[in-house]
Amino acid sequence: MEIVGERMDNLVTMEPPASVAGVSSRRTPGRSDAVLSTQVSGSRYFFLELTDGSGAGVVPKYGGFERCNPDYLVQREKFAFAALELVVEGEGTATLNGRTFPLRPGALFHYDHRTRLEIRTDPARPMAKYFLCLTGSRAAQRLRTAGISSRDVIPLAMYAEVQRVWEDLIHEGRYHRATAARICAALVEVLLLKIEDLAGRSVAQGQLAEETFLRCKGAIEAQAGQMGTLQDITRHVGVGPTRLSRLFRRYQGLSPYQYLLHRKMALAAELLMDPATLVKEAAAQVGFADQYHFSRCFKKVHRVAPKEFQRSLKHV
Repeated sequence: MEIVGERMDNLVTMEPPASVAGVSSRRTPGRSDAVLSTQVSGSRYFFLELTDGSGAGVVPKYGGFERCNPDYLVQREKFAFAALELVVEGEGTATLNGRTFPLRPGALFHYDHRTRLEIRTDPARPMAKYFLCLTGSRAAQRLRTAGISSRDVIPLAMYAEVQRVWEDLIHEGRYHRATAARICAALVEVLLLKIEDLAGRSVAQGQLAEETFLRCKGAIEAQAGQMGTLQDITRHVGVGPTRLSRLFRRYQGLSPYQYLLHRKMALAAELLMDPATLVKEAAAQVGFADQYHFSRCFKKVHRVAPKEFQRSLKHV
């Protein structure tokens, strides 16, 4: 399995295909030909046939997750795609055709070829966000139907529900399978339906606990490789250990650390589906310095040792 994020050092400096000229405006100051911003870390991307400009309906082309560095600044004009971005951490601003909006967790915004865009992060509270670039004959109409425009920033209640679908998009888009584009197109429709449902809805008092749980769960799913302890989780999500544990026991039936461990082992299993991936490489990718400790955890969760898991795939 190819991990797309590992190859981005090449992508940020190469010339984009002629059919995706708008990608070059996703730039950093002094670098107008960059495909993606270099002012990010912990990024995960997917690409679906960028050079294929055909497609009816709503067609996802590329997207991902990125954690902004304190100096993050993006300026764009005449962007080739219809883009969506969702902020899940930190603060910043988005300027859309001269109007500046504050960005905070749950803020969703859209831009396209008609938008003059500037995105800045607050250096003291750098943003983490998802983005998705769409094309297709019905993309603009479908976004309007979902109530999404480039004139406003939409605050989403319970945005972790949207975040989960975005994670599924990244997961499916990074597999180079014949069905990847169709699966991602279906997930985009789910994403837009979720946005349509949640936009303008406020979180009722009885839903606050569930919303907090979903936000924390989404953070673990997005950053499992960088978290190692309960303290890492609580520091990352801003919820105390006692309350966090109570929420996970109530809604997930596991402790936060158990959920983190299961998420790490799910990611490790994805990595090990590539027969060229060594066990020690998978262990390092999900935050284990000790290969033997990793193997014990893997077997505890999946009931099979990592090497046996890889060998079993040869017979599938």
